[in-house]
Amino acid sequence: MHIADIHLGASPDAGNSYSEERPREIWESLRRVIGVCNEEEADVLLIAGDLFHRQPLLRELKEVNYLFGTLEHTQVVLIAGNHDYLKKDSYYRTFSWGKNVHMLLDAQITCVEIPELTLAVYGCSYHAKEITEHKYDDAFPQNRQKYEILLAHGGDEKHIPIQKDKLDRLGYDYIALGHIHKPQELIGKRAIYAGALEPIDKNDIGPHGYVIGEITDQGCKARFVKSASREYIHLDIMADKKMTGHSLKDHIRKRIEECGPQNIYKVTLRGFRDPDILFDPEMMDSYGNIIELVDDTKPAYDLERLMAQNKDNLLGKYIESLKDYDEDSVEYLALCEGVQALMETRRG
Repeated sequence: MHIADIHLGASPDAGNSYSEERPREIWESLRRVIGVCNEEEADVLLIAGDLFHRQPLLRELKEVNYLFGTLEHTQVVLIAGNHDYLKKDSYYRTFSWGKNVHMLLDAQITCVEIPELTLAVYGCSYHAKEITEHKYDDAFPQNRQKYEILLAHGGDEKHIPIQKDKLDRLGYDYIALGHIHKPQELIGKRAIYAGALEPIDKNDIGPHGYVIGEITDQGCKARFVKSASREYIHLDIMADKKMTGHSLKDHIRKRIEECGPQNIYKVTLRGFRDPDILFDPEMMDSYGNIIELVDDTKPAYDLERLMAQNKDNLLGKYIESLKDYDEDSVEYLALCEGVQALMETRRG
């Protein structure tokens, strides 16, 4: 089992309905993973960094250690990431884990061997928020056991940059990656970002969960399993000239029902609206799960009528210069914005 970026202790914005619950849901998500480990009789649980969202409290480590202690067959190997990096006074440094838990605390690549599994797991923990050194480029396994795995957290310029070709040539049976929150295969089934166990930020869109796999003499098989309680969904809503605020609210509510009211939404309104109608974002949230609503609609003015009424002034001449462009063109959008600005100036 391979998980990453659990971010225990985080309080993600989830709207009025779910924000208070989300910290508990993240803990519960970890508990479910441990339950799956027991059901599947997993040999090893790999945690590729950022188990915590910040420096863990001693009581939090005790809670996690208890959960790991409920594993019936599974050894746990973990590293600290950039969020829960090892400060000088970090409780990670002195904490006494259960006998089935192995934390790679060193800032350089080290190894823990689990002889009963003929397995060696390599990795290093963050000792600073940012690491620009390419630590994994030459982190070759040392043939200590039959099977060898690398735990790696990083992949951008400030967090241990990763070069795919150099990672590929290292020769590990599996590379368990963390830090990138979107689940993805980097090198086939041999090097995978598990992604965040639960989405933490409104831009963590798409499914989230864990990777489960098996290493045999025939190679590595692995698959992603969706398990998160909720998803962040970016929802585009097309307005039209007939919509009122209440009809738009009904439309948004139906779209959310289709996509799942348990999920969390960023809604963007697009298209053209009746210029006499103003949409009130605060009234659109039927389920309390919209964390952001962006109104990118444009007023659908009767341009021919406005031009006829204002043929001798700036507004009429402005419409005349741009009125022949298609509605989906940049020029037409500029026309709508310009007309709106001129109309508001006139009202002032």
